[in-house]
Amino acid sequence: MKIAITGGAGFIASHIGDAYVSLGHEVFIIDNLSTGKLENIPSQATFIEMDVNDPALPELFMDEKFDIVNHHAAQMDVRVSVQDPSFDARINILGGLNVYESAFKSGVKKIIFASSGGTVYGDQEYFPADEHHPTKPISPYGIAKLSNEQYLYYYAHVHGLPFAAFRYANVYGPRQNPHGEAGVIAIFTQKLLRGEQPIINGDGLQTRDYVYVGDVVQANVLALQPQMIGAYNIGTAIETDVNTLFRHLRDLTGSQCEEQHAPAKQGEQLRSVLSHERIHAAFGWTPRMSLIEGLSKTVDSFKS
Repeated sequence: MKIAITGGAGFIASHIGDAYVSLGHEVFIIDNLSTGKLENIPSQATFIEMDVNDPALPELFMDEKFDIVNHHAAQMDVRVSVQDPSFDARINILGGLNVYESAFKSGVKKIIFASSGGTVYGDQEYFPADEHHPTKPISPYGIAKLSNEQYLYYYAHVHGLPFAAFRYANVYGPRQNPHGEAGVIAIFTQKLLRGEQPIINGDGLQTRDYVYVGDVVQANVLALQPQMIGAYNIGTAIETDVNTLFRHLRDLTGSQCEEQHAPAKQGEQLRSVLSHERIHAAFGWTPRMSLIEGLSKTVDSFKS
């Protein structure tokens, strides 16, 4: 198949690109390189430097006639979205609409979308959250992700363009950007390897669901099947608090740093954890990488 991946020079999507290429698909990477890196792009893929808001995007889609669009391009930082909601909306909502309109008008057969289970549910009412959990996002970033899902439902219902939306937990692994995407594992790992002191916000008891990027890739491979339709959580259903995460990374890096805390960030969720029962029951997906093994692979990649 002919597959376009937006944001394909970034952390998660570049791994997906590798997988699609290895399966023999014709892969096109569309990225403006604002946070993505050229070295992440598979050598066998075709790279097009373009922003998702570019007025030339519809023409590109018409010329290439993609079979599938995997939409990962995004403004990825929740804090940036809080500071500048308009900026976040221009990229994450209007950029998404440009992709979907281009896909619909050019005859794309399916869209795969990177949503966010960590933000679309808001403060969880029960744990782990399944796909029936109320969606009450408390950040502009979460609002934008949920809006994209709703636009995709519109394109499916009105125009017959099917989609799969993955509500990711906290994805981590090699190539994660400790600056642009603000993943705590990447930030802590880089600081510990440099001999710098990581700072834990608040008491460090806030929990997240950490899912390894390789497991996320497998979900995106399964999504190439036409029968995978709708929204699916991609998480481990296991909570890990920040203090525990810090200790694991300290041990793996050989650092002597002690825990150091700063005031909590205003509005930060205390707990976030996702059920993956729906995608497991329908397609057999389950996270295979344990946290310790995944952290070890991540630390090794940062060392190299």
